[in-house]
Amino acid sequence: MCTSACENLTLVHDIPLADPDVEVVALSPKTLLATNRYICEVCHKGFQRDQNLQLHRRGHNLPWKLKQRSSTEAKKKVYVCPEVTCPHHDGSRALGDLTGIKKHYSRKHGEKKWKCDRCSKKYAVQSDWKAHTKICGTKEYRCDCGTIFSRYVYVHCSH
Repeated sequence: MCTSACENLTLVHDIPLADPDVEVVALSPKTLLATNRYICEVCHKGFQRDQNLQLHRRGHNLPWKLKQRSSTEAKKKVYVCPEVTCPHHDGSRALGDLTGIKKHYSRKHGEKKWKCDRCSKKYAVQSDWKAHTKICGTKEYRCDCGTIFSRYVYVHCSH
C-alpha cells in the first residue's frame, strides 16, 4: 500500500456553514506543505496524486486500481487553514480546493525558500517566484525628478 501524509486529515463537522451539503476539511501543516504525499513502497519515488502512484505501480507489476468518479454526486469539500489566528480557519471563509489551501498556507504561514537574484524578494510558492523572476527588472518607472524605480511608486516627491 502507499504511504500518505493525509494520515493527519481531520474532518470538521461542527463549523456552521451556509450550505449543509459542504464537507469542511482541516489538513495538518505537514500535509499542506508535503510535496509528494504518495510514496511507492518499492522504489520510494514520491507522487503528488494517488492516481499517479497507481499508474507507476504498474511498472513494478504490482496490483493497482484507478478510482472512478462516482455517478452519485459527492459532497463538495472546502478546506480550512490550520492556523487558528488566520481568517481562513473559519469554516465560512474556507477555501474551495486543495491547491488553493496549499498555496494559501505556504504564502501566508510557510517559509519563503525562493529568493529573486535581482531584487532579493522572497517567495514561499515556487510558481510565484518563477512568475516574478520573468518580469523583475524589465520595467522602469521614472519620476519627474529623474529617479528611476523598478516598480511604480505612487508618491515619490512633491514638485
